[in-house]
Amino acid sequence: MYIGHIAMYVNDLESTRDFFIKYFNATANDGYHNKTTDFRSYFLSFDNGARLEIMNKPEMVDSEKALTRTGYVHIAFSLGSKDAVDALTVRLREDGYEVVSGPRTTGDGYYESCIVGIEGNQIEITV
Repeated sequence: MYIGHIAMYVNDLESTRDFFIKYFNATANDGYHNKTTDFRSYFLSFDNGARLEIMNKPEMVDSEKALTRTGYVHIAFSLGSKDAVDALTVRLREDGYEVVSGPRTTGDGYYESCIVGIEGNQIEITV
């Protein structure tokens, strides 16, 4: 068994798609639009086969995204090396994204950094 994909609602589909393409080398499908419900989505695919569905529809609730809330909290991307983690963290910081921790080795042995990425969602960058 494996997770087929993870999904998230976003306010701006195109900016979110472009964020994941720019920083995480995602590829996007052509998108989907249900004209009856005005639901829209893109599937983003990553190098190892992982997929993220980003979705939008009218009348979404846009609750505050506290970093320590219950439920799904972050998505983690494994880059393969400490140097890659360091470089992407610097790039994201220079582009105006908030780095909330790291890069550092955590108490449980992971080398990681965490940023607040697109639309206030936390993203972990790890080896």
